[in-house]
Amino acid sequence: MIRAFRLEWLKLRNYRVFWILIGMYMLSLLLITSSGMFLLAWLKKIGADVEGFDPSILPIYDFPDIWQNTTYLASFLKVILGFVVIISVNNDLTYQTLRQNVIDGISKREFILSKFALILFLAVSSGAFIFIAGLINGSIYSNVHGMPYMFDQVEFIAAYCYDIVVFCALAFLIALLIKKSGFAIITLFLYTLIFEPILVVIFENAPYFEGTFFQSIIPYLPIRSLNDLIQVPFKKYIFREIVDYVPISALLISTGWLTVYILTIYYRLTRKDLK
Repeated sequence: MIRAFRLEWLKLRNYRVFWILIGMYMLSLLLITSSGMFLLAWLKKIGADVEGFDPSILPIYDFPDIWQNTTYLASFLKVILGFVVIISVNNDLTYQTLRQNVIDGISKREFILSKFALILFLAVSSGAFIFIAGLINGSIYSNVHGMPYMFDQVEFIAAYCYDIVVFCALAFLIALLIKKSGFAIITLFLYTLIFEPILVVIFENAPYFEGTFFQSIIPYLPIRSLNDLIQVPFKKYIFREIVDYVPISALLISTGWLTVYILTIYYRLTRKDLK
């Protein structure tokens, strides 16, 4: 795995677009994990209250709620990491790096391993960043202290890392199927943020689909299953019930999709021509 990661690192370390995307991602992650109290204070300043309720008192950084709150918001940024994976894969195909690697004695299996080494690095680094930011912000703003509370529900960090791994595996597959980076990025973006979410809304709310097979398959859709790993946490602040744990069903479904992605990637690379 270390050799596979070194192989990938050598390709990316001097690639400007890679660093631009990573910089955008880290900056966005920093804003999401650390600017919540400033945002609530700003809302209070401009008078954005409801029936006299002060938004700045919302305990969004209290332990252990901070883990679900921050990972839920950060999960919207995984699309940027998907773009990184697409560009990495498409560069190897466009500039025939993959073909040259095979000629040099690097197997296609090792090529796949190098990409997943990159994906694991991105996922673990992101999780570590959120964990450290959570400890810092929780120590500053949380009204609840003590080791049992600080590390309760920290499994949301692991769920966030897994979310990135599965999503980036999907990006890897799309990059193999659509060999132009621009089209692959647009496809991933549109499907993740527009096509599937709109389809879900239609299936859930259109009377024609009520009680039909189409409503029953919603939890099994690729992006929905990932979104169900970390569900919306903020409804608890208006006294509505939430899912404050990682559902096993969503974990199993997303694992099923990960298996499909890996098998398809392997088949595509080992059974198809490298052109």
